[in-house]
Formats: sequence, C-alpha cells, structure tokens
Amino acid sequence: KTSDNQRLQSEYQNLLNGLIDQGLLDAPSNDIGLTSNVLSPDVLNEAVPGNIRRAEHFISFMKKIVEHLKERLRAVAGPNGGVQSETPLAFLHRLTNGTSLEAKPLRFAYSRLTSLLRTLQVSNLDDFRSLTDIADFATLLSTYSEGVAKFAIIMEPNASSIPGAVDPVIQLACLDSSLAMAPVFKRFGSVVITSGTLSPIDLYPKLLQFQPCVSESLNMSTFRPCIRPMVITRGSDQLAVSTKYEDRGDMGVVRNYGAMLVELCSVIPDGVVAFFTSYSYMESLVSEWDAMGILRELTKNKLVFIETKDVVETTLALDNYRRACDCGRGAVFLSVARGKVSEGINFDRHYGRAVIMFGVPFQYTLSHVLRARLEYLQTHYQIREQDFLNFDALRQASQCVGRVIRSKTDYGLMIFADSRYSRHDKRSKLPKWILQFLGDAYLNLSTDMAIEYSRQFLRLMGQPIDQAALQSVLLTIEEVEHMSLSSAEPTTSAGEGGAMITETTASADVTASAVAS
Repeated sequence: KTSDNQRLQSEYQNLLNGLIDQGLLDAPSNDIGLTSNVLSPDVLNEAVPGNIRRAEHFISFMKKIVEHLKERLRAVAGPNGGVQSETPLAFLHRLTNGTSLEAKPLRFAYSRLTSLLRTLQVSNLDDFRSLTDIADFATLLSTYSEGVAKFAIIMEPNASSIPGAVDPVIQLACLDSSLAMAPVFKRFGSVVITSGTLSPIDLYPKLLQFQPCVSESLNMSTFRPCIRPMVITRGSDQLAVSTKYEDRGDMGVVRNYGAMLVELCSVIPDGVVAFFTSYSYMESLVSEWDAMGILRELTKNKLVFIETKDVVETTLALDNYRRACDCGRGAVFLSVARGKVSEGINFDRHYGRAVIMFGVPFQYTLSHVLRARLEYLQTHYQIREQDFLNFDALRQASQCVGRVIRSKTDYGLMIFADSRYSRHDKRSKLPKWILQFLGDAYLNLSTDMAIEYSRQFLRLMGQPIDQAALQSVLLTIEEVEHMSLSSAEPTTSAGEGGAMITETTASADVTASAVAS
C-alpha cells in the first residue's frame, strides 16, 4: 500500500468515474466523467459494491473467503468428514453466515482482483493463479446461486493419486452445458454447428437446449476408400479382448493386446498411434508388456513414445515421434483418450497410418462430478444415464480415430480393439462417415484376420493417386464462384434461435457458415 498508494488511489477514482458514467452517481460540478475501462463487461450496468472498491478492503474481503474455504477443507478431510455435495445456494448460505460477508460483492471478486493486479502492474500472474481461481469460484458461486442449481459443489477428502497423500479438494462442477451456448443462440438468428464427431446427433438439442431447423449427418465424399475401420474382438488364440473392468487383470487379454500391437506394427509402415482408456490402464499394460518382453519385440519394428500428464514431456515425445517417422525408422505413440493428443494433434500423412483404440473410453463412473451431472440430466432433460455414457464414450472414440484422416489424399486404418464395438448399440453411435466404410466383413475379426485386411488395404492405398478421380470430388474455381453468386440471392431466415447441425469430416466438400440475421 505504501509503495503503490498513487496507483491504488487512481484505480479507486477510476471506479468512481465508471459509476458516474453509468448514471449511478452524480458527477461533481467541476469534474468530467471518463469512460470506465476497469468494470467487467459481465456486470455491465451494475455497480462495484462500495465495500470492495478500496484495495485494502478488497484484500480483507478475500482473506475471509480464503479462511472459510480452508476451514471447509479441514472439515472434509477430518475424521468426521467425507465426500459432500452441496448446491451453490447452500454453499453460499454457509459462507455468508460463517464470514458475515454479503453475497453481492462475491459477484465482482474476479473482475475486482483482475483490476487490482493490473493496477499494481504485476508481471508474473502465475504467482496469483490460486487466488485468481478462488475469486473466479466466488464469482460463479454467487452468479448461479439462484433458480435451478446448474452447478454443484463437490467436496472430497482426498483427490490425490499418490498413496498415503491427503489432498482435500473443493470442485465447482458445471452440470448444464447449455450455459456455454446460450449466449451464441441469443445473439445470432442462425447458427450452424458442424463437426466430425457429433453422433448420435439427436442428443445435442437436448444437451444444448435448442430446436434444430435442419439436422443432417453426411457421408465422406472421397474418390477411394481412404479409411479402413475394423473391429477386432479376439486375439490370435480366439480369446475375446475387452477393457471391461472384470477383464482388465486377465493376463490373456493383456498378452493378446500386446501381441496385436506388435503384429500390426510389423506390417504398418511409418507412424502408428494407440489410444488407451486411461493413464492408469496404459501404465499397467505397458508395465506388463515390459515384463513379458513385448516392448522389446515392439522396438524391433518401431520406436516407442508415451504420452504423460506433463505437457512438456508430451510435446518433446511428439517431436521425437515425428522425427522417427520422417527418417523412415517408424514409431508408435501410446496415448490416452481425453488427453492432449486425442483432442488437438493431427497425425496426417505418414505420421498416422493407423490408429488403434484399445477399449471403449467410458468416463470413470464412480466420479462424484459425473454422478451429479448424470442425475441432473436425468431429472431435467430425461436423458438416461446409459444413453449419455454411451454417447460420450463413442464420441471420444471417434475423436481419437479421426486423427488419422486429415485430407482428400490421406489414408489410414482405424482399429477398434474391443469386443463391445461389435454390438449394434455401440457401433451404431459412430459417425456416418466411419460407418459407410465399416462393412460386415470388418466386424468381429481376430488379430490374424485384421493383419491380412491391413495388408490388402495398404497395398491398395500404395498405388499412385488417380488425379482424374481426385478432381471429380473437388470443386472447380468456376463452381465455387457460381455457389458464391447463388448464396448472394435473398434467403429466408430461420428466425431467432434457428440452428442447423451437420456432421462431416475435414475432407468432405461441405462449407459451413454462421449468419447473423
């Protein structure tokens, strides 16, 4: 306060000027109102409460919140504690009673802290990340405390994965994903939602709370069968393979998965990406494979790289994986569904000639956050628990295998290694652009059969590209210009909140746009 007194006083004056600009305070007769640049757009026409305008008052305010959260964590981790779940209103009620703070200032905690850090010209914001998280928590808690509880506060006595460590945690879990899309639907008259992994497409209107004007799932427009999805249900010894909980410890399944990876890597050139259902399952499999000598066999054909929870390590592993593919040595990258690699990394061309999905990537069903969300969806949107879990798992599986195809001339194998994928209730939830290539001949395969189909596919894709056939699925400049002229003609708006959902891949010739009307 002593060293930054002038800046703090200037900030306080700016807050007052902002209130004058909004007409909430009368301007002094000899003063000219200035445009406020410190009020958050989230509060627009609301005034920052007087009890947190001065920096020293706000710091005292935040200290009380921090002490209350510490007290709640100690209670949860104590001998009489345990997992607890509360609505934002109940949590807010206990906070205001325990600290004697008012609820309204909590809504401005995040924007007020951001303003203070900017005023003090703090260069390293990472030092204040924990405090920023608490301010963000307080703002969301106060903002969504009224009406139907769309958030849940989950308190767990130990969220640490390290045996013996105690790490109590308070989580603010969003239960309603429509909150994120509501401002988009409110602002624009027509919205197009398009992606390659929207199946089953009929669940999105329920989850995001809108009525689609058009809902369509499209085939991939291609001049050759550039992907070869296959479902492997059995190993070479005809033992069923699956990552179901009761089968995970079966050494026969572990051995078959390892042998499958080794045999596939021996016939597939360049890069191969393998996805597992979780970090813990991947680590246990790799450990068993090492003891069985499978990793040693695997390295005879390709170098092995593994995704970790550390972003720097994973980035370095990806760089080395690409180098191994570029030099012709070949590599296999072991990664996790819902991880960094499955969401934003492309394995185009020789970086990904095959993707192997070991298991069905269901969420951890004992998660308290997931249980709260499933209960919310069942109660408010009548979405059954199993329907949502299947939808989410198959969407993640599609997201993983879709890494392999990124352009018209690209090609690759998509291997679903789990007996459950052969069931119609699972398989039917895959996107249409995958199902169009997933014929009956590629279902319920053993490892030996999949190896033979892989050889045939790679031999076919290794032939020179037919340029005439390629041009037949691409738009010419004249056709694009004609489409541009046609789109300039008057059209009828879908009206307020109108939306269209389309499902397609990056390689299909479909152009999607959002038009504000």
